[in-house]
This record gives sequence, structure tokens and C-alpha cells, in this order.
Amino acid sequence: MTKLSVNINKIATLRNARGGNVPDLLKVAKDIQNFGGQGITIHPRPDERHIRYQDARDLKAIVTTEYNIEGNPQHNFIDLVLECKPDQVTLVPDAIGAVTSSAGWDTIKNQAYLTEVIQEFQRNGIRTSIFVDPVLEIIEGAKKTGTDRIELYTEAFAHQYDLGNKNGIDPYVKAAELANELSLGINAGHDLSLDNIQFFKQNIPGLLEVSIGHALISEALYLGLDNVVNMYLNKLK
Repeated sequence: MTKLSVNINKIATLRNARGGNVPDLLKVAKDIQNFGGQGITIHPRPDERHIRYQDARDLKAIVTTEYNIEGNPQHNFIDLVLECKPDQVTLVPDAIGAVTSSAGWDTIKNQAYLTEVIQEFQRNGIRTSIFVDPVLEIIEGAKKTGTDRIELYTEAFAHQYDLGNKNGIDPYVKAAELANELSLGINAGHDLSLDNIQFFKQNIPGLLEVSIGHALISEALYLGLDNVVNMYLNKLK
């Protein structure tokens, strides 16, 4: 079964919009785990517009499943991850001020930099994952950095699926097959939803984990958080 890690950035966005502590981010993280969620993901950004650095610290004592921190490995982010020591760190090449992730790493151009950062995290017992597009040369480059896993950036798949083009899965299948050959673990995320998650999971060999936030929280507004978490779990079996 592919694991479901729930990204709770949108819960923090809602909290910050009003001030105070409603909704309570820590309680939501506990509840998601109680509902069956197998991990909690956060993506703190430098401006702390949703997840705050203190949230990352506070969640360390709350997450009993798998704790995944995503972000661009700049100095403050690296320091935060080394302080919190999550189970996994996912490296994402976000520009400062980016609304959301929009591309994976060029693992060839940034090979030396990524290798150095990954070695630092691995020395501290933190599993590493690199956010990548489904491009075979990029997957090969990821292997050379020494990363434990890749996270496939799935926006293009989700867009094509919405258009009715199921062939949009093809580059991801090829990328996953190569990753398996290279003994790279496979995660995936971005724009995965209840509509497309089952098709994606059924076609990606060796898919270990998906990280889902925006769609899952949006769906929960209508269907309820407990119900939606379990709907995803059923589709990921």
C-alpha cells in the first residue's frame, strides 16, 4: 500500500488569515493521524505565510507517524531541518515568494550543491527526497546526488488527466521504472486528488508515498477530514 502523507499548509493558511489559533494546527495533525493518515508534511517558506518555523518545531512532538519537511535548502531551512530532525526532508527548488511549487530540480546543473546538502542531512539520520520532473536524465542525475528518494512532480499528469488524456501518465511510468532500476525510492505530489489518485497509483510501479494537501483539504470542506483521509487510503490500497 502506498502511504498517504497529508500536507497541512492550508490549515496554517486558514489559521493565519484570522490570527489566533483557530484552526489548531497541532490538533489537526493529531486528528489526521488518528483518522489513519500515515504521515504529516509541511512546507515552510521564508516569509512564513502559512507554516511558521515554530510550527515545525512544535509538530516534532506531535507527529508519531512520519514527519516530512519540504523546502528549498537555504541556510535557515537547513538549520530548521537539522534542529527538528524529521523522518524525511524533501528538497524543492522554490523561488522566494513563489505561490506554490512550479518545477522540479535540474539535478545535473545542481548536482554538486544537492550532493553536499543531502550528505549533511543523511549524516544526521534524515532520509532525503528530491522534487523532480519525470525526465529520465533528471532521474539519473538524482541518483548521482546520493538521494534516498525522488518525489515526482505530478502537476502535468493531473492537468492532462483533467483533460481526459490518460496518456499523460506515460512519462511518469517511464520515470518510475528507471527509478526502480536505480534503487531510488519513489514519492509523488502536487495536484493529486480523489479524482486522479487511484489511476496514478495503479500505474506507477513502486510508489511508496504521496503527499497531498490542497486538494485533500478542499475536498474535506465538503466531505469531512476523517472521511476524505479514509477515501484516499482506500484508493491507495
